[in-house]
Amino acid sequence: MFSSFIVHHDVFAADAIFDELRFGTSASINGSGTHESGIFPSTTIYFDPLLSGSAVTWHQSLLEPRIYLGASVGTGDGVDQVYGGLAWTANVTNKLFVELGLGGTVHNGDLNDDGTKSPKLGCRLLFREQVAVGYRITDSWQILATADHSSHASRCDGPNDGLSHAGLAIGYKF
Repeated sequence: MFSSFIVHHDVFAADAIFDELRFGTSASINGSGTHESGIFPSTTIYFDPLLSGSAVTWHQSLLEPRIYLGASVGTGDGVDQVYGGLAWTANVTNKLFVELGLGGTVHNGDLNDDGTKSPKLGCRLLFREQVAVGYRITDSWQILATADHSSHASRCDGPNDGLSHAGLAIGYKF
């Protein structure tokens, strides 16, 4: 039975489409009028690079983004989000890397001024950008300093306070 598990596990690993799973937490870095209280636990899954995954230089990595999907939960008066997009990773050294992600998010925050202190976001769908600086602890584990920003970039009517967060994440590469 144990050898059967190993065979099935190896087959699953060879055919896996997932590249990395990340767990993180962040806090709002918006100004005082639009600051969200609480923390924002998040989970994000990254899929294998679109091409071969053989990029060595940052120039090559531009051609090999990873698709990601994730969610963050706002505690306190924070906004919940479900997000996705494309992420590019560039190695600075064999341990240190930077990452840029571009995509979109759907949220449950306030759309218009309703007299509360929370950010007013204007529309349900927002553009989302993320940036991270990471350090590979092992071949499988990494730790990252993260930041993200979401807004509608004046593409819909209404206020555009945006959502901005900074935090830490830990990732496990399959």
